[in-house]
Amino acid sequence: MKKASTYSAVKPHKPRIHKVTFMLNEEEQKAVTRYLDRYKIKNKSRWYRETIMKHILKMMEEDYPTLFNENEMRR
Repeated sequence: MKKASTYSAVKPHKPRIHKVTFMLNEEEQKAVTRYLDRYKIKNKSRWYRETIMKHILKMMEEDYPTLFNENEMRR
């Protein structure tokens, strides 16, 4: 019997063609490794991509322009 995947099988509409590379220091790498081991994350690339995109989308939502400033909306 096939084991159920913890991730959905959603495929992107377009192939990924833009490569992003970054480096971590020793402490950062240890923290990431501990996290991945603790939560049994097998696909590190997907985890990095999802984590970064969630943060970006959250920030864009918070910074979205509105008709009124925050003080006017609280009245």
